[in-house]
Amino acid sequence: MGCDITQCNETLLEFENLIENGEKKEWKGTLRTGVDLGTANIVLAVVDEENRPVAGATFPSTVVRDGIVVDYVGAVQAVTRLKGQLEELLGETLDAGSCAIPPGILEGNVKAIGNVVESAGFRLTEIVDEPTAAAAVLGITDGADVGGGTTGISILENGKVIYTTDEPTGGTHMTLVLAGFYGCSTQEAELMKRDKAQEANVFPVIKPVVEKMAAIVKRSLEKYPVDTVYVAGGACCFTQFE
Repeated sequence: MGCDITQCNETLLEFENLIENGEKKEWKGTLRTGVDLGTANIVLAVVDEENRPVAGATFPSTVVRDGIVVDYVGAVQAVTRLKGQLEELLGETLDAGSCAIPPGILEGNVKAIGNVVESAGFRLTEIVDEPTAAAAVLGITDGADVGGGTTGISILENGKVIYTTDEPTGGTHMTLVLAGFYGCSTQEAELMKRDKAQEANVFPVIKPVVEKMAAIVKRSLEKYPVDTVYVAGGACCFTQFE
């Protein structure tokens, strides 16, 4: 059984709007926070006991590279700042926090990411790999889930993860290719990549990166044939990505 794509997209759009508008929603029960130390962005997502989005906050990230915390103090400061921002918005103290990691990273790097969450004032409740976390949000029980920052792949069967892998080709590489092609800074290229109005100028340039991601997925699926592939992450938001 697959997921309800329409419902998933509505949930993600709802969360996006909460972040963009700096808003909150009414909630039931205890609040929980998910922390994503992404290569492009640090994101905090607050949900209630029914797993409904309540609030969220994001900040451009320069502190993590391919799952490795390269600026520990900067990471702690960024997460602490976002936590305080959300607590002020909600009028509540955020206690429980979990975090997502790229699959296959070294144990020491996993510990470092968990330490960032705890040092920011959260009680760390869980660490889960990013494709599995995305699959949980999407409600996938069978198929392949492909993340968008790096190319992280999680194969699910009867609701259980049977295989994960992760390779460093994704959104960051798109930005670097754009910067080289247009002779601009990576910051300018990142803004161009995110601008939907620029897609006609962006996608033909970054298409080879997408093809490399597709090759990674194809190779990963050779031993695990599936009927459906789900994509998640900012890098997959281009019209022609699928």
